[in-house]
Amino acid sequence: MISFPTVNNGAAVLGLGIDAGGTQTRWALAGADGAIVADGAVDGLSALQMSSDAGRAAVHATFAQLCQAVLAVGQPRAVVAGLTGFGGDDVVLAQALAGLLALDVTDVRLCNDIEIAYRDSFAPGQGYLVYAGTGSIAAWIDTDGVFHRAGGRGVLLDDGGGGYWIAREALRQIWRREDEAPGSWQASPMAEAVFAHVGGSDWSLSRAFMYGQDRGTIGRLALAVAASAENDPLALDILQRAGQELARLALALVARHGPRPVVLAGRAAQLHPAMAAAMRAALPVSLQMEQRIARPHDAAARQAASLAAGKD
Repeated sequence: MISFPTVNNGAAVLGLGIDAGGTQTRWALAGADGAIVADGAVDGLSALQMSSDAGRAAVHATFAQLCQAVLAVGQPRAVVAGLTGFGGDDVVLAQALAGLLALDVTDVRLCNDIEIAYRDSFAPGQGYLVYAGTGSIAAWIDTDGVFHRAGGRGVLLDDGGGGYWIAREALRQIWRREDEAPGSWQASPMAEAVFAHVGGSDWSLSRAFMYGQDRGTIGRLALAVAASAENDPLALDILQRAGQELARLALALVARHGPRPVVLAGRAAQLHPAMAAAMRAALPVSLQMEQRIARPHDAAARQAASLAAGKD
């Protein structure tokens, strides 16, 4: 959904912030005073898609849709974009955004999506961000601006507690039970919800879903798991274990850099209260923890607006 400003002043200083994740890519436009004047969302994307022709075409199409919506509101003069999977070395992404927005490539700054999410919660050095989206990661930016991480290795390797991990755990448990007692899924509210999401109870449908869909689409299956948690102990257990996985990430940074406040954020972290509760229970009582609704695209837009204003 896109919200538009009351006044569209093409001469205004506008900064564009982008938060690109596997499930959704969110954007916001901010004015020189930091006020958000418009925002919206398009399909998810990952910098990792740039390794193939099909992936590059998909990323460009998503960027084109995003930029069309942005330019209907106003012309940004600077862009700050955080992208999942970004390794800091893909100039093609910056060139694509610059071309679509009629900007110079020097007006586009790219970083990992977790860096802008961190700055939405903390100033450098303050605390640890645990972010659960399609994947999962814990981050700390120290006072020298150095980025430290735990996790975030990708859904095929780990990313415990993220939406993809929850979806995979649900299907894994369902099919293990089917191995032992065929037809047992009919007594499981979670299995019913999951199979409704993938299109049916035949193994071929689960196989096609897990091995044929992108990671963002698979991650959205976690919604069905969360929706059945009140009626299915197995679903609740998966969500609680997801919270424990997220606690493990925070504890890894605590062990390396000492105790600091922890913020839990990300769309997957909002799936069910059991996740945050299990995470809190797995952390030391002395460690401050808070759950927040992250809006990193807003933080990125304000940073971009500040950069644009500085050009005057």
